[in-house]
Amino acid sequence: MSSENMLAVHFDKPGGPENLYLKEVAKPSPVESEVLLKVAASALNRADLLQRQGQYPPPPGASSILGLEASGHIAALGPACQGHWKIGDPVMVLLPGGGQAQYVTVSEGLLMPIPAGLTLSQAAAIPEAWLTAFQLLHLLGHVQAGDSVLIHAGSSGVGTAAIQLARMAGAIPLVTAGSQHKLQMAEKLGAAAGFNYKEEDFSEATLKFTKGAGANLILDCIGGSYWEKNVNCLALDGRWVLYGLMGGNDINGPLLSKLLFKRGSLITTLLRSRDEKYKQMLVEAFTKQILPHFSTESPQRLAPVLDRVYPVTAIQEAHAYMESNKNVGKIVLELPQ
Repeated sequence: MSSENMLAVHFDKPGGPENLYLKEVAKPSPVESEVLLKVAASALNRADLLQRQGQYPPPPGASSILGLEASGHIAALGPACQGHWKIGDPVMVLLPGGGQAQYVTVSEGLLMPIPAGLTLSQAAAIPEAWLTAFQLLHLLGHVQAGDSVLIHAGSSGVGTAAIQLARMAGAIPLVTAGSQHKLQMAEKLGAAAGFNYKEEDFSEATLKFTKGAGANLILDCIGGSYWEKNVNCLALDGRWVLYGLMGGNDINGPLLSKLLFKRGSLITTLLRSRDEKYKQMLVEAFTKQILPHFSTESPQRLAPVLDRVYPVTAIQEAHAYMESNKNVGKIVLELPQ
């Protein structure tokens, strides 16, 4: 392979994991205020599965290569970089796309240092999930000490991050998940209670746990199929933050009257489609407030949860595994060095 090219995850047409393969493509070059990152690892996200299925195109101007987060070393600096970073620095980064390749270009304002004691694979599991959880809890959900926070998909990357961040904020995290193993892992991370949505009504269980008060904050990536139970267990003046539609987008019933009766707030958000300025603000706030707690010296230590690490050559297997919904925490891909 020439030095002008690199390997990247590719698919020729939308469909199943079997359509994925590694392809030789042109290596990108950094432009104004960008760096070139030599990627060591990139984590898998639901957005990658949706994009592969043809349901979630990248934002305008973003790389069509999969991968919303990565870790690695700075290989080159573009013109007008501010001098905060130098070639060889280990970093992790939030991306609108392009992470599942040997190189990716990214604005220097989206780079984060890798906390001491973390491997590059662990670092690759932080940006998308932890920045999302931080945004949901603090910027949108305005979490307060003592709040009951109901976290759906509690064993996902965002879920495992949200449990730890809610605890750190003095809130009481409650989770839903689909197996006993996932609930046990969530409780080890700090969840005060866990409800198996396949075996019990999580809204009744939430009301029972909170002695009828309900959840002050709900973090919801499910959507349609959960609306009635969510609004049922939402506390008065509660905030319900919707950030995904894994349970569909159809609502059939009196959502608005029920929400109005609770004086509830329904807040919706996506991170990938946010503009650069917003993402840089989010990265800066996270780097100051949260990142120091990942270091081994922190008394309130935060830790990314890794389920499996695959070589990128096993990309089909990694996608199939995520689709099986068995993972607890993140699935990481390692790039050839």
